[in-house]
Amino acid sequence: CACWQGMSKPADFLPEGARALVIGASGGIGSAMVMALGNRLGMGHVVTGSRSANELDIRDEASVAAFADTLTGKFDLIFCATGALELDGVAPEKSLKAMQADTLRAQFETNALGPAMLLKYLHPFLKQDSPAMFAILTARIGSIEDNRLGGWISYRAAKAAANQIIKTASIELSRANPNSICVALHPGTVQTELTRKYAKGSKTVPSTEACENLLKVMADLTPQHTGQFFDWKGEMIPW
Repeated sequence: CACWQGMSKPADFLPEGARALVIGASGGIGSAMVMALGNRLGMGHVVTGSRSANELDIRDEASVAAFADTLTGKFDLIFCATGALELDGVAPEKSLKAMQADTLRAQFETNALGPAMLLKYLHPFLKQDSPAMFAILTARIGSIEDNRLGGWISYRAAKAAANQIIKTASIELSRANPNSICVALHPGTVQTELTRKYAKGSKTVPSTEACENLLKVMADLTPQHTGQFFDWKGEMIPW
């Protein structure tokens, strides 16, 4: 992992007895992350949230608040694997002409408002007296600097907004706990029915492999990396 070069490698970020919370636990990456964390910590140490199991709708502030009211204790890791590329069967637009207000609004509700509400209501459950991490999946395509192809405007903009939310939240979390880490993560192209339509020869990986890659990256992060954006190899992505 390239993210800790020049720094001392941190201790295991999930010590014995650690607890983790996974949001979006019914999705491909979310369910794989639940299993990966369960294998490390024991399933009794992994709490999950999803629309199918908890009626958690991240686009609805009241729903997120109600879910938070069911939680107890503190967590060493909160991992959010929510998000969507296609909403209501609408494919990413390829031009300015193809933009629709309803599509743009839906993308922001799912991919930006959702992470914002999760940060608002779940950050009090991060441990404050020891290292703790809030990790949110976004996407490389949300990088403004890395945008060389254009298109996919609604999805790009929503992910860029999520990145700004994460960056800003990291500053506040560091004030409460200087050992906290709040980061955006890009998992690579994960094999799903949806990505098969858009991969176009790009390398894809199973969700289980994607989660192992992300766990390796997270294990190598330090508080010095908070507020940054990393890919599945641990390389920093420009905002």
